[in-house]
Amino acid sequence: MRTLLTVVADGTAGPVLETALLAARKFDGRIIGLNALTTEYAVVFGGEMGFSVSSEVDRTLEREGHDRRIEARRLFDEFMRRNSIPITASESAPESGASAEWREESGRQNAVVGSLGRVFDLIVVERPAKLASLAEATLEDALFESGRPVLMAPPKPPSTIGESIVIAWNGSTETARTVALTTPYLALARRVQVFSVDGAMQPGPSADDLAAALRRRGIAATSRIINASNSQAGEAFLTEARKSGCDLMIKGAYTQSRLRQMIFGGATRHIIMEADIPVILAH
Repeated sequence: MRTLLTVVADGTAGPVLETALLAARKFDGRIIGLNALTTEYAVVFGGEMGFSVSSEVDRTLEREGHDRRIEARRLFDEFMRRNSIPITASESAPESGASAEWREESGRQNAVVGSLGRVFDLIVVERPAKLASLAEATLEDALFESGRPVLMAPPKPPSTIGESIVIAWNGSTETARTVALTTPYLALARRVQVFSVDGAMQPGPSADDLAAALRRRGIAATSRIINASNSQAGEAFLTEARKSGCDLMIKGAYTQSRLRQMIFGGATRHIIMEADIPVILAH
């Protein structure tokens, strides 16, 4: 977990950077602050053909985009300076301790993150404040296009991360993959708990089976079954994680189809919209 691609937007930079720094410090990691500036044209209605591209609107949006990028860079630089994190070029990164660099790309943020994220150990994004937003699109492209684990930062940054971990286990391939990708965190945790919801399991190993497998690797994991309905699994995972003092949840994302979860809801959907602790997700 040495390289963290961290999406920096001017309005949500604080919680995302705080969470990324906690994660980076556990592994002497490098925070790559990313800002993506769209190059798409604005289309407005009017004209003989029913629509036209307005150069004035396009210039306005471009100026606004550049202004937001400048503000995001300012917040990034000030945060790193305040926390004594050196900002260096990749080739001059220190061998120990957390470090940072700034990166700018052109294109829609979600598409850039989904493709660029494939070469990073972890992608750090904000928790979406609402559905059908750029933040949600960025999270989903990171999950479905990068092949890498995604750390979702809560609106209020935590004071610790990865000291007490809860695995939201349902026996699925997606959750098994997420557990494998987050082994470095599990190995450093003081406490690891495997929770499963009675009635919300897929055919596969139980929570007891996973905890036993982790113990064989030297990770002192325990397991517990939560009584809740399948439709309330996401809420139950979050409630029990809070009660246990968890500071990081590990969860396989969209073990049901994304379309089904959009229509009927699901554990992943609930956690994405409601989590107030950091969550590492993978698909």
